[in-house]
Amino acid sequence: MTKKERVIAAIEQKEVDGIPSGFSLHFPDGQKKGEASVKAHLDFFRDTDTDICKVMNENLIPVFGTIHTPKDYDRLIPTMTMEDEFMKAQIEMTKKILDGCGKDVFTMGTLHGICASGIHPIEQAGINYYAARQMQVDFLRWDEKRMLPAMQRITDVLCALAKSYIEAGLDSIYYAALGGEREFFTDEEFAKWIKPFDLQIMQAIKAAGGYCFLHICKDGLNMERYQDYGSYADVVNWGVYETSFSMEEGRKLFGGKTIMGGLPNHHGVLVDGNKEQIQAEVKRIVDDFGKKGMILGADCTLFTDQDLEKVRIAAEAARSC
Repeated sequence: MTKKERVIAAIEQKEVDGIPSGFSLHFPDGQKKGEASVKAHLDFFRDTDTDICKVMNENLIPVFGTIHTPKDYDRLIPTMTMEDEFMKAQIEMTKKILDGCGKDVFTMGTLHGICASGIHPIEQAGINYYAARQMQVDFLRWDEKRMLPAMQRITDVLCALAKSYIEAGLDSIYYAALGGEREFFTDEEFAKWIKPFDLQIMQAIKAAGGYCFLHICKDGLNMERYQDYGSYADVVNWGVYETSFSMEEGRKLFGGKTIMGGLPNHHGVLVDGNKEQIQAEVKRIVDDFGKKGMILGADCTLFTDQDLEKVRIAAEAARSC
């Protein structure tokens, strides 16, 4: 099988000649955008020999000024289109990566979900992540009638990005969902303010003809909030080790969908294991879960300074299973 055939077979839960794998990391400053990022992606994919070439996205919704109240979103988030520079830059980079990675690999583009995309302008104004998340929660509680139209404008351009990704030639989209952590939204708030936008974007991915990889990010999750998402996802990935919610529990929650994961991203064998330990752990994971509907991956992005040889060992061990 080619790498692409192997991944598609795993998604469709058909017989595979080995378990496919996919890993990613945030590249260091100086390699996040433009030609330097193209080279970093292709080097990473070559050095790790994984089956999935994942295009990262550091071309975020930009800051337009300071944000103090929900009203500022009227100014900061105007109508956005694929003609905006940050969107054009992402598609241009994607096309160059596709030109370099070959036709026999499975490709994937990162799409930050409505929750993350909604705080990117706040973060880029110099506010730290957790403060930005709390501002988003507070703003929605304060003035949802002003915030929800802004979130719809963000959602609309994310749907356009999904379509443009697939038209550019990507096989799939990695939809990074936030909002499921118990420390921010209540279950009712999540269902009202986050879930409808998430599902609209996931539907757009499917309508564009791409496979949808749902990534549920962060720890302290109420995984039950995402149960309905399984209808729109082809593959699901989350922090198995962060949430203490096993791959088998996820398979049941999401109606038997293919699961990507198995390894922690910031500790364990990918950080401090030797070759034999990595091989043994990959074999254990596959033996425990089974070969059907599995893609080896990690809870989330790896350390930026990850030893890529360890990732290669894991990918090779998975394909030998």
